[in-house]
Amino acid sequence: MNLKKIIGFAVGPIGSSALGLITVPIIAWLYSSEDIGRLAVLQVVMSSAVLLFSLGLDQAYIRNYHESRKQSQLLKTSITPGALLLISTLLIFNLFPGSISKLLFDIDSISISLMVTIYIITGFLTRFISIILRMQEKGLAFSFIQLLPKVLLLIIIGCYASISTDLNFYYLIVASVASTTAAAVFFIFTTKSTWLKALNDKIDKEQIKPMLMFGMPLIISGLSYWGLTAMNTIFMRNTSTFDQLAIYSVAISFASVGSVFRSIFSTIWAPTVYKWEHEGVAVEKIKNTTDQITFSVSILFCVTALLSSSINLILPDKYSDVQYILISCMAYPLFYTLSEATGIGSGILRKSSHTLYSSIAIMAANFVAIYLLIPIYGAAGAAVSTALSSWLFLVLRTEISAHTWKKTPRLKTYITTLACLALSVSYTLKGSEHPYLFPAIWFIFLLVIIISFKKTSATIAKYITSR
Repeated sequence: MNLKKIIGFAVGPIGSSALGLITVPIIAWLYSSEDIGRLAVLQVVMSSAVLLFSLGLDQAYIRNYHESRKQSQLLKTSITPGALLLISTLLIFNLFPGSISKLLFDIDSISISLMVTIYIITGFLTRFISIILRMQEKGLAFSFIQLLPKVLLLIIIGCYASISTDLNFYYLIVASVASTTAAAVFFIFTTKSTWLKALNDKIDKEQIKPMLMFGMPLIISGLSYWGLTAMNTIFMRNTSTFDQLAIYSVAISFASVGSVFRSIFSTIWAPTVYKWEHEGVAVEKIKNTTDQITFSVSILFCVTALLSSSINLILPDKYSDVQYILISCMAYPLFYTLSEATGIGSGILRKSSHTLYSSIAIMAANFVAIYLLIPIYGAAGAAVSTALSSWLFLVLRTEISAHTWKKTPRLKTYITTLACLALSVSYTLKGSEHPYLFPAIWFIFLLVIIISFKKTSATIAKYITSR
């Protein structure tokens, strides 16, 4: 993949994150915290449904794409089983009018239930549209499918604000469904040649079983992120308040900035390291890269903590706790990025089951953490559980790689990330009680990191200044 294509694929996560930083404060000012909490539930339900009802066949489509003689037939074979199961499930729920809305939002509304149904189906279709564009290496189009719904949502919400101040969740879900549906229709039209070919092909029934055998285990691996955010949201929906859920949701939205770092690194990393392995220089270069990523992750923790209070300038007062919760929510994308480097041995050995085991462990750990912490600390407890589970995930992936592939130095990485974790958890739980102490501690830690990684920081600085 050349630089131009990498940039094309990077535009999506970068632009999506930037739009999120604009949209979240606007929504926070216009809607009640209860409505924002309901929006978080809606988004979690959609993402969870897409993950589960795809049956892992979206991943099987990616895996078999270049080897398939009839890619349109492969698409139809991949999408049909999950689509039929999803539609059947939604039809059953809609036999009881208003049940979906009541279950998710404590609102008895047939229209909202129907909109949730449309929203989930649209998300399912958008997932397959995105991988079509991904496999065709249309980077800008792939990015645009991430950006267009957010742009449309921002426009609709802006129109709402200009004509009314009496806004509730109904308006918010209409905006969400309208923006995602319009974007999906647009991209179905732009990829119509692929869809028309697929419609005219027959499903390859012999391929369904091996594709399911490949894809189903990957669902559990994909649940690792669900286990760190969606599980928290669902648990808070039942044990806490929509106000606390709104605070956690806003913090997670701002933490998505860290996902940009993760997304870009993941896009570049795997092809590069497999090339190094082929050339026989992987171990040394992975060590250097691990040091650089550990340094970068630590710096991002420090910068986030030191600047987190600035969030109060753009959010209503009722979201003041977001500044303390944000740093723990950042743990997942940052630690996950680092685990991509330290745990690459599993990928080199083609042992995807290793990631599966780590994912199961992280979900179990997160369940225990949220059970203990959310009833006591609410949104802060959810954020802390995310941070603790993320660090465990990093350690598990690293240790499995070290014991099944090749041992690499990792003590410095563990000590540094454990310090980041401890400071983050402390800041989340006690930051409001010591508003001046923690910024000073984070600044001192920043200096310690720069000194401890003197060689790495000098290498990065030299690279940046030479560009």
